[in-house]
Amino acid sequence: MFPLQLLVLTFISSLSLHEEEEEEEVMKEEATESGYDLIFRRGDLLEVPRTLFTHFGIYLGEGRVAHFIPDILPLVSSDRCRTKQMVTNFRLLLGVLMKCGSVRVDHVDDFAFGAKILVNSTDRVCSCAALKGDTVAQRAERLQGDIAYSLLWWNCEHFVMFCRYGTAVSFQSFQFCKTVRKWLLSGGVAMVMVVLSPCMLLSIGAVSWSSVLLAALLPFLIWMAA
Repeated sequence: MFPLQLLVLTFISSLSLHEEEEEEEVMKEEATESGYDLIFRRGDLLEVPRTLFTHFGIYLGEGRVAHFIPDILPLVSSDRCRTKQMVTNFRLLLGVLMKCGSVRVDHVDDFAFGAKILVNSTDRVCSCAALKGDTVAQRAERLQGDIAYSLLWWNCEHFVMFCRYGTAVSFQSFQFCKTVRKWLLSGGVAMVMVVLSPCMLLSIGAVSWSSVLLAALLPFLIWMAA
Protein backbone atom coordinates (compact mmCIF):
# COMPACT_ATOMS: atom_id res chain seq x y z
CA MET A 1 0.00 0.00 0.00
CA PHE A 2 2.92 2.32 0.55
CA PRO A 3 3.60 2.99 -3.18
CA LEU A 4 -0.10 3.75 -3.70
CA GLN A 5 -0.14 6.21 -0.80
CA LEU A 6 3.01 7.85 -2.12
CA LEU A 7 1.42 8.20 -5.58
CA VAL A 8 -1.68 9.80 -4.08
CA LEU A 9 0.43 12.24 -2.06
CA THR A 10 2.44 13.13 -5.15
CA PHE A 11 -0.74 13.74 -7.15
CA ILE A 12 -2.23 15.93 -4.41
CA SER A 13 0.96 17.97 -4.08
CA SER A 14 1.10 18.52 -7.84
CA LEU A 15 -2.49 19.75 -7.82
CA SER A 16 -1.79 22.14 -4.96
CA LEU A 17 1.28 23.49 -6.75
CA HIS A 18 -0.76 24.02 -9.92
CA GLU A 19 -3.46 25.85 -7.97
CA GLU A 20 -0.83 28.04 -6.30
CA GLU A 21 0.63 28.93 -9.70
CA GLU A 22 -2.82 29.87 -11.02
CA GLU A 23 -3.47 32.02 -7.95
CA GLU A 24 -0.12 33.75 -8.43
CA GLU A 25 -0.96 34.49 -12.08
CA VAL A 26 -4.35 35.92 -11.10
CA MET A 27 -2.73 38.05 -8.40
CA LYS A 28 -0.15 39.34 -10.91
CA GLU A 29 -2.91 40.27 -13.39
CA GLU A 30 -4.89 42.03 -10.69
CA ALA A 31 -1.78 43.86 -9.52
CA THR A 32 -1.06 44.97 -13.10
CA GLU A 33 -4.61 46.20 -13.59
CA SER A 34 -4.64 48.05 -10.28
CA GLY A 35 -1.26 49.51 -11.24
CA TYR A 36 -2.81 51.00 -14.39
CA ASP A 37 -5.55 52.48 -12.20
CA LEU A 38 -2.81 54.35 -10.33
CA ILE A 39 -1.53 55.81 -13.62
CA PHE A 40 -4.79 56.46 -15.47
CA ARG A 41 -8.21 57.59 -14.29
CA ARG A 42 -11.54 56.32 -15.57
CA GLY A 43 -12.52 58.52 -18.53
CA ASP A 44 -8.97 59.55 -19.47
CA LEU A 45 -8.31 60.04 -23.18
CA LEU A 46 -5.32 57.88 -24.15
CA GLU A 47 -3.27 58.70 -27.21
CA VAL A 48 -0.79 56.36 -28.91
CA PRO A 49 1.51 57.89 -31.57
CA ARG A 50 1.97 55.68 -34.64
CA THR A 51 4.17 56.00 -37.72
CA LEU A 52 1.55 57.55 -40.01
CA PHE A 53 -1.28 58.36 -37.61
CA THR A 54 -2.27 58.61 -33.95
CA HIS A 55 -4.63 56.12 -32.31
CA PHE A 56 -7.00 57.13 -29.51
CA GLY A 57 -8.95 55.37 -26.76
CA ILE A 58 -10.89 55.95 -23.54
CA TYR A 59 -9.65 54.35 -20.31
CA LEU A 60 -12.44 52.44 -18.53
CA GLY A 61 -10.53 51.27 -15.47
CA GLU A 62 -8.99 47.92 -14.42
CA GLY A 63 -6.55 48.04 -17.33
CA ARG A 64 -9.28 48.25 -20.01
CA VAL A 65 -9.46 50.68 -22.94
CA ALA A 66 -12.39 51.32 -25.28
CA HIS A 67 -11.26 52.29 -28.77
CA PHE A 68 -12.76 52.49 -32.26
CA ILE A 69 -10.81 50.48 -34.80
CA PRO A 70 -11.48 49.40 -38.41
CA ASP A 71 -11.70 45.64 -38.89
CA ILE A 72 -12.80 43.50 -41.85
CA LEU A 73 -13.13 40.22 -39.92
CA PRO A 74 -16.66 40.77 -38.49
CA LEU A 75 -17.94 40.98 -42.09
CA VAL A 76 -16.51 37.60 -43.09
CA SER A 77 -16.62 35.60 -39.84
CA SER A 78 -19.07 35.14 -36.98
CA ASP A 79 -16.45 33.52 -34.74
CA ARG A 80 -16.32 35.84 -31.72
CA CYS A 81 -13.10 34.25 -30.46
CA ARG A 82 -11.31 35.27 -33.67
CA THR A 83 -12.77 38.76 -33.80
CA LYS A 84 -11.74 39.41 -30.19
CA GLN A 85 -8.09 38.83 -31.11
CA MET A 86 -5.95 41.93 -31.64
CA VAL A 87 -6.50 43.45 -35.09
CA THR A 88 -3.56 42.96 -37.45
CA ASN A 89 -2.44 45.65 -39.91
CA PHE A 90 -3.93 43.69 -42.82
CA ARG A 91 -7.33 43.44 -41.12
CA LEU A 92 -7.12 47.13 -40.25
CA LEU A 93 -6.37 48.17 -43.84
CA LEU A 94 -9.20 46.09 -45.27
CA GLY A 95 -11.52 47.50 -42.61
CA VAL A 96 -10.65 51.04 -43.72
CA LEU A 97 -11.34 50.17 -47.38
CA MET A 98 -14.64 48.43 -46.56
CA LYS A 99 -15.62 51.14 -44.02
CA CYS A 100 -16.24 48.51 -41.37
CA GLY A 101 -15.24 49.09 -37.74
CA SER A 102 -16.20 48.44 -34.15
CA VAL A 103 -15.81 49.99 -30.73
CA ARG A 104 -14.11 47.30 -28.69
CA VAL A 105 -12.55 46.96 -25.25
CA ASP A 106 -8.96 45.70 -25.01
CA HIS A 107 -6.22 45.63 -22.42
CA VAL A 108 -3.97 48.67 -22.19
CA ASP A 109 -0.97 46.67 -23.43
CA ASP A 110 -2.84 45.50 -26.53
CA PHE A 111 -4.09 49.03 -27.19
CA ALA A 112 -0.63 50.59 -26.86
CA PHE A 113 1.11 47.83 -28.83
CA GLY A 114 4.45 48.81 -27.30
CA ALA A 115 4.14 52.53 -28.00
CA LYS A 116 4.28 55.38 -25.48
CA ILE A 117 0.87 56.48 -24.16
CA LEU A 118 -0.04 60.16 -23.84
CA VAL A 119 -2.85 61.14 -21.45
CA ASN A 120 -5.41 63.90 -22.11
CA SER A 121 -3.08 65.87 -24.37
CA THR A 122 -6.07 67.17 -26.37
CA ASP A 123 -7.28 69.11 -23.31
CA ARG A 124 -4.74 71.80 -24.23
CA VAL A 125 -6.03 72.31 -27.79
CA CYS A 126 -9.76 71.59 -27.49
CA SER A 127 -11.96 74.64 -26.85
CA CYS A 128 -14.63 72.49 -25.14
CA ALA A 129 -14.30 71.54 -21.48
CA ALA A 130 -13.89 67.85 -20.73
CA LEU A 131 -16.86 66.00 -19.27
CA LYS A 132 -16.66 64.13 -15.97
CA GLY A 133 -14.59 60.96 -16.12
CA ASP A 134 -17.41 58.55 -15.35
CA THR A 135 -19.66 60.22 -17.93
CA VAL A 136 -16.91 59.86 -20.55
CA ALA A 137 -16.43 56.17 -19.76
CA GLN A 138 -20.17 55.49 -19.81
CA ARG A 139 -20.45 57.09 -23.25
CA ALA A 140 -17.64 54.88 -24.54
CA GLU A 141 -19.23 51.76 -23.04
CA ARG A 142 -22.63 52.53 -24.60
CA LEU A 143 -21.06 52.83 -28.06
CA GLN A 144 -19.52 49.34 -27.98
CA GLY A 145 -20.27 47.26 -31.05
CA ASP A 146 -20.09 47.47 -34.83
CA ILE A 147 -20.14 50.97 -36.34
CA ALA A 148 -19.54 52.17 -39.90
CA TYR A 149 -15.98 53.49 -40.17
CA SER A 150 -14.88 56.53 -42.15
CA LEU A 151 -11.25 57.55 -42.34
CA LEU A 152 -12.13 61.25 -42.65
CA TRP A 153 -15.57 61.64 -41.06
CA TRP A 154 -15.83 59.05 -38.25
CA ASN A 155 -12.59 57.53 -37.00
CA CYS A 156 -11.02 56.75 -33.61
CA GLU A 157 -10.39 60.44 -32.89
CA HIS A 158 -14.01 61.40 -33.62
CA PHE A 159 -15.06 58.65 -31.19
CA VAL A 160 -12.94 59.80 -28.24
CA MET A 161 -13.65 63.50 -28.85
CA PHE A 162 -17.38 62.80 -28.76
CA CYS A 163 -17.01 60.76 -25.56
CA ARG A 164 -14.82 63.26 -23.70
CA TYR A 165 -15.94 66.65 -25.06
CA GLY A 166 -19.34 66.01 -26.64
CA THR A 167 -18.19 67.09 -30.11
CA ALA A 168 -17.11 64.69 -32.86
CA VAL A 169 -14.10 66.34 -34.47
CA SER A 170 -10.75 65.05 -35.70
CA PHE A 171 -7.68 67.26 -35.87
CA GLN A 172 -5.90 64.60 -37.94
CA SER A 173 -8.66 64.57 -40.57
CA PHE A 174 -8.76 68.38 -40.66
CA GLN A 175 -5.01 68.59 -41.19
CA PHE A 176 -5.14 65.93 -43.92
CA CYS A 177 -7.96 67.70 -45.78
CA LYS A 178 -6.13 71.00 -45.42
CA THR A 179 -2.97 69.51 -46.94
CA VAL A 180 -4.86 67.90 -49.83
CA ARG A 181 -6.74 71.13 -50.50
CA LYS A 182 -3.51 73.12 -50.47
CA TRP A 183 -1.95 70.70 -52.97
CA LEU A 184 -4.92 70.38 -55.34
CA LEU A 185 -6.06 73.99 -55.27
CA SER A 186 -2.69 75.50 -56.12
CA GLY A 187 -1.39 77.67 -58.92
CA GLY A 188 0.83 74.86 -60.17
CA VAL A 189 -2.10 72.48 -60.60
CA ALA A 190 -4.04 75.23 -62.42
CA MET A 191 -1.17 75.74 -64.87
CA VAL A 192 -0.94 72.00 -65.49
CA MET A 193 -4.68 71.88 -66.21
CA VAL A 194 -4.29 74.78 -68.67
CA VAL A 195 -1.79 72.67 -70.63
CA LEU A 196 -3.51 69.29 -70.31
CA SER A 197 -7.10 70.33 -71.06
CA PRO A 198 -6.49 71.37 -74.72
CA CYS A 199 -4.33 68.28 -75.25
CA MET A 200 -7.11 66.01 -73.99
CA LEU A 201 -9.70 67.70 -76.19
CA LEU A 202 -7.50 67.33 -79.26
CA SER A 203 -6.68 63.69 -78.49
CA ILE A 204 -10.35 62.65 -78.23
CA GLY A 205 -11.43 64.94 -81.07
CA ALA A 206 -14.20 66.55 -79.03
CA VAL A 207 -13.52 70.17 -79.91
CA SER A 208 -16.61 72.34 -79.56
CA TRP A 209 -17.54 75.61 -77.94
CA SER A 210 -18.93 73.85 -74.87
CA SER A 211 -15.89 71.60 -74.44
CA VAL A 212 -13.50 74.52 -74.90
CA LEU A 213 -15.44 76.54 -72.34
CA LEU A 214 -15.36 73.64 -69.88
CA ALA A 215 -11.62 73.12 -70.46
CA ALA A 216 -11.00 76.80 -69.72
CA LEU A 217 -13.40 76.97 -66.79
CA LEU A 218 -11.82 74.19 -64.72
CA PRO A 219 -8.29 75.71 -64.54
CA PHE A 220 -9.89 79.11 -63.87
CA LEU A 221 -11.87 77.79 -60.89
CA ILE A 222 -8.79 76.04 -59.47
CA TRP A 223 -6.77 79.24 -59.89
CA MET A 224 -9.39 81.36 -58.15
CA ALA A 225 -9.75 78.86 -55.29
CA ALA A 226 -5.99 78.64 -54.74
